[in-house]
Amino acid sequence: MTDTAQLSPGRLRIGIDVGGTFTDFVMADAQTGAVALFKEPSTPDDPSRALIDGLEKFLAREGMTARDVGGLMHGTTIGLNAIIQRRGARIGLIVTRGFRDILEIARCRMPSSFDLHAEKEVPLVPRARVVEIDARFDRSGRLTHAPDAAELDRVAADLAALDLDAAALMLLNGYADPEAEGRIAAGLSQRLEGVQISSAAMIWPEIREYERTLVACLNAYIQPLMAAYFTRLAEGLQRIGVTAPLLVTASNGGSLSVGSAVARPVETILSGPASGVMAAVRQAAQSGMDNIITFDMGGTSSDMAVATGGVAGIATRTDIGGLPLVLPVVDVNAIGAGGGSIVWADAQGVLKVGPHSAGAHPGPVSYGRGGTDPAVTDCYIACGFIDPANFGGGTMPLDGEAAGAALDSIAQGIGMTGPDRAPRLAEGALAVASAGMAGSLFRTMAERGLDPRDFVLLPFGGAGPTHAALLAEEIGIARILVPQAAGAYCAMGAAGADLRRDFVRSLRQVLTEDSAAGAEALFAALTAEGESWLDAELPGLAGRRAERSADMRYAGQAYELRVTLDPGAEAADYAEAFHREHERIYGFRDTGAPVEIGTIRLAMIGEGRPLAASAATGDGAPLRSRRPVFHKGQWHDAAVFDRQKLGEGAHLPGPAVVEQPETTTVILPGWAARVDAQGNLILERTTA
Repeated sequence: MTDTAQLSPGRLRIGIDVGGTFTDFVMADAQTGAVALFKEPSTPDDPSRALIDGLEKFLAREGMTARDVGGLMHGTTIGLNAIIQRRGARIGLIVTRGFRDILEIARCRMPSSFDLHAEKEVPLVPRARVVEIDARFDRSGRLTHAPDAAELDRVAADLAALDLDAAALMLLNGYADPEAEGRIAAGLSQRLEGVQISSAAMIWPEIREYERTLVACLNAYIQPLMAAYFTRLAEGLQRIGVTAPLLVTASNGGSLSVGSAVARPVETILSGPASGVMAAVRQAAQSGMDNIITFDMGGTSSDMAVATGGVAGIATRTDIGGLPLVLPVVDVNAIGAGGGSIVWADAQGVLKVGPHSAGAHPGPVSYGRGGTDPAVTDCYIACGFIDPANFGGGTMPLDGEAAGAALDSIAQGIGMTGPDRAPRLAEGALAVASAGMAGSLFRTMAERGLDPRDFVLLPFGGAGPTHAALLAEEIGIARILVPQAAGAYCAMGAAGADLRRDFVRSLRQVLTEDSAAGAEALFAALTAEGESWLDAELPGLAGRRAERSADMRYAGQAYELRVTLDPGAEAADYAEAFHREHERIYGFRDTGAPVEIGTIRLAMIGEGRPLAASAATGDGAPLRSRRPVFHKGQWHDAAVFDRQKLGEGAHLPGPAVVEQPETTTVILPGWAARVDAQGNLILERTTA
């Protein structure tokens, strides 16, 4: 990347992304834009160990000390993995009397209406650990059943007998008065030493009891784990002398202080993938590209997100481990395998890729750590896409012969004969992976009424640039943008993340002049709350803005559409914004039907310091070497280039390979690449 001598002491921001296979680091000078990257194998048993060890090695490699670090921005999937693997805390749930079965009843829907063998997701809290309390509100927020001290004592005693690590509280209509529900949670927590109570209304005061209950349960489920992790991390940072403030990236693409992340860890569940998408949107805007599909392929999985008009999609509902989450998140969808996904053949001899992954330990066969099942990375080696001797810039050489032998064993097992058996099987496995990714991507795009061919593919992650052209050919995309820091792009996004927190209130009122005025008053209150939060997170932060929206519907509709609103909007403005969005989505508007305001939303954003645009660092396109690559059943002589030596305007016809320590970009036959002023590789198809 950029000459690290330009990095200025005291002004360094370090973005960190903890992945399943590698922990990525990006060191950036916010003023000059100089950037350096580093990867450290992850330690799944304790992710903080890889983070501290990697940070020490990174600083030493760059000739820096702990005192030079001005800020750390950290993305993590610890909470997500705990939920998916069901390895969170032992938690209980307190609910309004009569609602003990809220998690079992859920939405009264089976995962598949026509599958007689479908099983519902196991509730996060078993019924035996659900305690009822005599407390509830009416829809206006009036406490109709107030628990007295004796009732709080009884509930606390019942919870104490359950030997809990944490608990969640959800009261009927609690969303209408979050502070009141919060006081009840505090009263219970005071009676239960060491047991934190997560109030559903204080975390997310939106209507729909089941979803709000899950938000609180998920928060309680990962809170002890996250608190312990950040405690270990703080001790490790102190041990190596880093005293800079630590921020944690959030699922909405922003970041939070460690205090906020520990209090509301549910907001960090999808923090790592969200950071990469936000970095991609910024990079695409600098390159004059508004419509992009991001393709994040790491060691375990591949994710995609769509940005139109230079704005990343934000979803207000997603599924985490089979459970619905209603918090705003950058709309990222898992679409396929990762570099560690295992290649295998079923009993019928059909070639499969994943879903199981070799992870970081033992990893693919080529890692030489005891793995016996070949993975996608081994396929890249067999096809010549990756040079095993130069993996990780030569710091982590791989065993290419072992990878080929493992693939050849599978090929022999399914009856393949003839020469080049291993690379032919490897190419088949990569085709299977690409087809699976394309199928998921087509489905996602069709749901949004979008055509992938109208978009630019922006790959990142350790394997994203390696696989990008294969995926582009499968889905018909003709243009690919590979940023300089693609191999550690989620960490890059973390380094430049804004502070952000989302606030919400449910109204459920018919749109009138009075209800519009009430909504504006609530927006004002939420703005003040957001300002106070920013002041507490990072005092003195100057750049800040509020983004306003509302969920609205025609009376009688089951779900709402989210519309953007300008400050000072009146009833007519609310109505027109909704009619326009409804017409865009469904093709018609009904101006004679009553309109309802469901939920109002405000995102308070403290603008970070976006990283300065990079620049091409080399001069021309000096050839490093040549090597054969296997594509479409035959070997091709490919030129190999060092990305750090490529200059602006360099033209690279395929087949070619561009190597950098963090990733490898493959330019297939029928493609060509050029280097723009910011050092991005722009790949374009030259043949149909």
